[in-house]
Amino acid sequence: MCGIAGFLDFNRESSNNKLQTVTLRMVNTLTHRGPDDGGIWFDAAAGVALGHRRLSILDVSPTGHQPMESRIGRFVIVYNGELYNFLELRRELEHSKEGGVNFHGHSDTEVMLACFDHWGVKAALQQFNGMFAVAVWDREEHLLHLCRDRMGEKPLYYGWLGKVFLFGSELKALRAYPGFSAEIDHEALTLYLRHNYVPSPYSIYKGIFKLPPGTLLSLSSEERHRSVPSPYWSLKEVAESGMADPFRGTEQEALEQLDTLLRTSVKMRMLSDVPLGALLSGGVDSSTITALMQAQSPVPIKTFSIGMWEREYDEAEDAAKVAKQLGTAHTELYVTAKEAMAVIPKLPLIYDEPFADSSQIPTFLVSQMARKQVTVGLSGDGGDELFGGYTRHVWSAAIWNRVGILPALARRTAATAITSVSPQTWDSLFRCVNPFLSTKWQHRLPGQKLHKLARILESSDLRSVYLSLISHWDDPASLVMGARESLKIPTAMDEWADLSDFVQQMMFLDAVTFLPDDILTKVDRASMAVSLEVRVPLLDHRVVEFAWRLPASMKNRDRQGKWLLRQLLYRYVPRQLAERPKSGFSIPLETWLRGPLRDWAESLLAADRLESEGIFNPKMIRKKWGEHIAGRGTGQHALWGILMFQAWLAENSRIQPEEQFSVVSSS
Repeated sequence: MCGIAGFLDFNRESSNNKLQTVTLRMVNTLTHRGPDDGGIWFDAAAGVALGHRRLSILDVSPTGHQPMESRIGRFVIVYNGELYNFLELRRELEHSKEGGVNFHGHSDTEVMLACFDHWGVKAALQQFNGMFAVAVWDREEHLLHLCRDRMGEKPLYYGWLGKVFLFGSELKALRAYPGFSAEIDHEALTLYLRHNYVPSPYSIYKGIFKLPPGTLLSLSSEERHRSVPSPYWSLKEVAESGMADPFRGTEQEALEQLDTLLRTSVKMRMLSDVPLGALLSGGVDSSTITALMQAQSPVPIKTFSIGMWEREYDEAEDAAKVAKQLGTAHTELYVTAKEAMAVIPKLPLIYDEPFADSSQIPTFLVSQMARKQVTVGLSGDGGDELFGGYTRHVWSAAIWNRVGILPALARRTAATAITSVSPQTWDSLFRCVNPFLSTKWQHRLPGQKLHKLARILESSDLRSVYLSLISHWDDPASLVMGARESLKIPTAMDEWADLSDFVQQMMFLDAVTFLPDDILTKVDRASMAVSLEVRVPLLDHRVVEFAWRLPASMKNRDRQGKWLLRQLLYRYVPRQLAERPKSGFSIPLETWLRGPLRDWAESLLAADRLESEGIFNPKMIRKKWGEHIAGRGTGQHALWGILMFQAWLAENSRIQPEEQFSVVSSS
C-alpha cells in the first residue's frame, strides 16, 4: 500500500528545482501510507511531476521502487494498491503471440505497466482485479491518466489551482502545494451534515473532487479544457443487468458458486511477501472471510479483534468464539473509554476532511493492534451492501408496506409515542424480555432501532423512508449559513438504477455512496495511519457481479439479511455462533458525550465560538446539544458530525512534510 501525489503544470514555467521541491513537499505528507521507500519523477518540459511513498508488500526489493517506467519507456506510473491477478497477467504477457515480455522484478507495478504497454490504459483496466488508485503519464501522447478501482477501495483526489492540475491520495498532499486555496465548499458541507461524510465526487474544498470509483480521467498537456471522469466499469450497469438476467440455478448451486468465487478471491488476497492476518469482529462477513482464509492456510492465521467493556458494544466475545472454532492465532484487546477517547484528537489529521462515523475509533484501534504483528489484514467489509445486511434492507420496506396505508396522523402519533421514551429506557425494557425472544427478534441497541422506526412512520413514501434513515440532519441547509443543498449525488432519483424492488434499490444506493465514502474511507484512513494494508475479498468484482444476479430471496429471508452468505459460513462454524443480533462496530457515543467527552464537546459547540466562526446556525446546534444532555432523542450521531467538523476546522491547516528521499529526473 502506498501514497501518491503530483501535478501537471500547464504554465510549464517551473524549474527542475521547483518541481523537485514541490513534489517532495506534497508526497512527504503521505509518509504514513508508505514508510518503506519513496521517490519522485518529473519532466520540466511537459510540466509533469509524480511522487510516491511505498509500503512494501510484494517484491520488497528495489525492483519494486516507484515511480517506475514501463519497459518500452512510454509510461511512468505512481500507484497505490494491489493488483491481485498480476501473476496471471504476467504469464499471459510472457507468452504473448506478439512477443513475450521479459520482466526484471516480481512486482505487480511492473506487470501493470506492461499491460498499459500491451493493451493501452483503458483496455488494461478491464483486465485488472485489484484495489488501486493510479496516476500514469503517457510520454508519447502527453496524457496524464488517473484511474481508481471499481468499488472505490483506494482514494484519489484531484482538482485545479489556476493552470495547475493537482492530484493525491489524501487532501493533505494537495494542501501542501504552494498557494492552495483551502476554501470550504458550504454546499458540500450540507451533504456532509446529512451523511456524516462528504459524498463523491465532492470534497470539503471548493474545486477539489474525489475521482469516482470505476472511472478514468485523462488529461492532455496540450489541451487546457477540464476533462471529466469516464467510467470503465459501472455498478449501475452491473445491478441492472444482474436483475435483468438473474441467477436461475438452485440454492445449492448458488451456494457452491459463491463458495468458489469467495474462496478464490480470498486466496488471491492472501498473496504477500510480508506477514498477513484478518480483522475479525465475529459477524457473518468477517467470520466468513476468516474461515476461508484458515481453510486455505497450513498454519493458524493471525486474527484480531477489539473489545469494549460496555457489553452492548462489545464484539470481542463473539469474535473469540469464532476464532476458537476455526483454530486461528487470535489476539484481542479490551480498551477502556479513556484509551478509546485518546484517539479523538488524532482523527482530524487521519481523515483529512470532516468524517464522522464514530466506528472510526475502534477501526483505528484494531488496525493499530494488528500492525504490531502483520502488515496486511483482510476484512469482511462489503457484505451488507451486496447481500442485504443492514437493518433497513430487512425491515424498512416490510414495515412501510404495513403502515404506509395508515393515515398520516396515526403514523405521526405513533412516532411521537415511540420517541417520547428515550433509547436507554427502551434498551432496559428489551433486556427484560430478550430471554423470551428468538434470536431473529433480538436486537442490540433496540432503542436506537425503535427511534429509526419512528422516522419510517413519519415518512411519506419509500424514497423518503430511505432518505430519513440515512440522514443525520433532516434539513442541513438550514444549519449552514448561506448554503443550500443542491449538489448532485447518487441518492438523487435520476441517478438510481432501474430496479423494480426497492430493497435492491437501497442496496445499490448504499453500495455507490455509503460503502466507498464511509466504510472504505474509514478503513483506508484508519489502517494507513498505522501503515497497515487492508484487503477486502467481498469486493472482488466477480463476487459483486454474482451477488447482483441473486434473487432477493437468497439475500433476505426469515427477517434476516445475507441468507446465502450465512449458509456459506455454516459450513465452517456452528449456526449458533453466527446467529446473533446484528450490531455495528460502534462505541457508546451518547453516554460518552454526556459524560467524559462533555467538556470537550461543550468547548467546540460553545455559542460564542460558533457565532465567531460564522459557519453554522448556533441556535439549532445548541438546541440539539441541550436535548442530548437532557437525555431526549437520539442526536449523538448528528452532534458527532458537528464535533468532527469543528475539530477538523481547528486542525486542517496543519501539514508536516517529513523526511527527504530519492529523486529521479526524466533525463
